[in-house]
Amino acid sequence: MKGIVTATCISEKKGTRKHPVPSITLQENHGIIGDAHAVNADTPQKYRHRQVSLLAEESVDKMRELGLELHPGDFAENILTKGIELKSLPLGTIIHIGNAELEVTQIGKECHSDCEIKRLTGKCVMPTEGIFTVVRKGGTIKPGDSVIITNNIASLF
Repeated sequence: MKGIVTATCISEKKGTRKHPVPSITLQENHGIIGDAHAVNADTPQKYRHRQVSLLAEESVDKMRELGLELHPGDFAENILTKGIELKSLPLGTIIHIGNAELEVTQIGKECHSDCEIKRLTGKCVMPTEGIFTVVRKGGTIKPGDSVIITNNIASLF
């Protein structure tokens, strides 16, 4: 299975919207260097498996069909992809992007109560279609990089 990265996004402070950047640098067992949601000593154990978030452009398109003007990062995703149905990947799936390697650790998440998109439309795709990963091998990722799903499943943690 193969896709492509369409955008890379970060937020420097928690509670702010993510915005596109030309590239992101991933660090093993940490997340994205410079992103407020990267794992550090203060990160609660229950969130350490959510180092990098991915969402498919096709999922965002579903929301655009409702009349919303949406941009990369609006769903708090770090990596926006095209060509792969991310939500169908089993936990433990290995994803290669650029020279980095990620492992799927969670599908979807509970939408926080003040989600602007959910308030406007009554629904949000990140809770059911976004995925979370840990960084197994660091590297740099940029729009245009190939996303390659391998069949080998890692052992979780």
